[in-house]
Amino acid sequence: MFEAIIESANALSTASLHFLHFNALAYLVMGTCIGLLFGAIPGLGGTTALALIIPLTFGMEEANAIMLMGGSMAATSTGGSVSAILLNTPGIAPNAATTFDGFPLAQQGRAGEAIGAGATSSALGGLIGVFTLLAVIPIAKAIVLLFGPPELFLLAIFGLCAIGVSTGDRMLQALIAAVFGFVCAFVGFDYVSGIIRYTYGVDALYDGIKLVPALIGLFAISQMIDLAVKGGSIAGDSSTLETKIQNVSDGIKAVFRNWSTMLSGSAIGTFIGAVPGVGGTVAAFLSYSTQVQRDSNPDVPYGRGNIKGVIAPEAANNAKDGGSLIPTLAFGIPGSAETAVFLGAMILHGLEPGPTLLQDHTDEIYTLILSLTVACVIATLIVLVLARPMAYLTLVDAHVLAPVVTVVALIGAYALNGEFGDVIVALAFSIIGYLMIRFQYPRITFTIALVLGEVTERSFFQAMGVSDGSWGIFVSGTPAITLIALIVISLLIPSFRSWLRKRKEAGGVS
Repeated sequence: MFEAIIESANALSTASLHFLHFNALAYLVMGTCIGLLFGAIPGLGGTTALALIIPLTFGMEEANAIMLMGGSMAATSTGGSVSAILLNTPGIAPNAATTFDGFPLAQQGRAGEAIGAGATSSALGGLIGVFTLLAVIPIAKAIVLLFGPPELFLLAIFGLCAIGVSTGDRMLQALIAAVFGFVCAFVGFDYVSGIIRYTYGVDALYDGIKLVPALIGLFAISQMIDLAVKGGSIAGDSSTLETKIQNVSDGIKAVFRNWSTMLSGSAIGTFIGAVPGVGGTVAAFLSYSTQVQRDSNPDVPYGRGNIKGVIAPEAANNAKDGGSLIPTLAFGIPGSAETAVFLGAMILHGLEPGPTLLQDHTDEIYTLILSLTVACVIATLIVLVLARPMAYLTLVDAHVLAPVVTVVALIGAYALNGEFGDVIVALAFSIIGYLMIRFQYPRITFTIALVLGEVTERSFFQAMGVSDGSWGIFVSGTPAITLIALIVISLLIPSFRSWLRKRKEAGGVS
């Protein structure tokens, strides 16, 4: 054990020497800026950024290539939070959870505060995720192997149970929206049965409804339609809100006042990120839903501008990067789409993931860890410096802002895969989103069901196949039993809160 600690310390000191070279730092800053830009533009994201960066790394030294790509990975989520808060436009899919409270804050003229909280929690969450990666690498195999199909199914169910407690008095509308979300999640080719479902002969739907174009239409374009109909600007009258819009420091302070929210979001992001195939979207939504359940008596209802609703998903977004690298480095199993591209880049540079990498290339691993750490800080500083001028975007007149955002959003939807069908999907969901806004149907429940539908179905059939149809597989093992207990607790929380409220009222009457 002592020898392992000495070896890790030596590798860490060797990796830190790279940051003393100007060229290496320049590559890191370049990667961070690319990640911020691609994260903020809807439809692009970290996967596209890494794919475009890979050709630039040919001929580079391994350390410089790792710093360039690591900077991009660490900054993407932070960039996506900016557009999510200002325009209700998730830059990447995981940032959709940030729109639920981030955009209402912008509508209240508190965009600077929301950006400050989002950037700070992103940085701290990223640091926690990276340090967790550093601590967990020696026991990575045991952690990854804890989760099989039954555990993934129960984890998805746990996330879905949060629907019932995150919508307040609109339970019926929330359930209807969730059912519709499931229907949309089941469109296309079924990888279990091999049949095509609910496409009605439309070839573009054979691969299912792609998440990013759907979210672009559901949040960005639909909000621009609603804004154009109402007129004015996102934040209202500029003469009364111009001073409030600059309170970036209030958002930074809010993260430290709500440190437990940041810590729980980071823990969830790291944990979910380490599970292959689940990804940051599930981590962000699960973190948001867990926060809603934890906060029994919020000062501001969630979905109407609660700052904790920004802190929780943003902490999870960046923390998941460190977690997703655990199965990538240890076994060559990517934990997300970004790490899948990063895995290919590592192989191109002669770094074969697996036990050999952990044993023979510790310098490169610690270079990556330090790159993620420093890039989180750089990305946060850039966003905080630019927060005030960016926040003024919420004061732009709707008739100027709506067409520009709509065009950019549609370009982003097309750029994702280069398919015109994605543009049609975005336009279709923009109409659905606008109708949900008008008739007060929660978009959060629809989105959670759309995100978790495929994971739920696939994991269920895989578990039943492994067990030859035995339901006992869902109660076998400590992880499964723990998840079942969490599901039961989450379902009982609303009843428990109602009982406490009635008891308090009865006590007040007496």
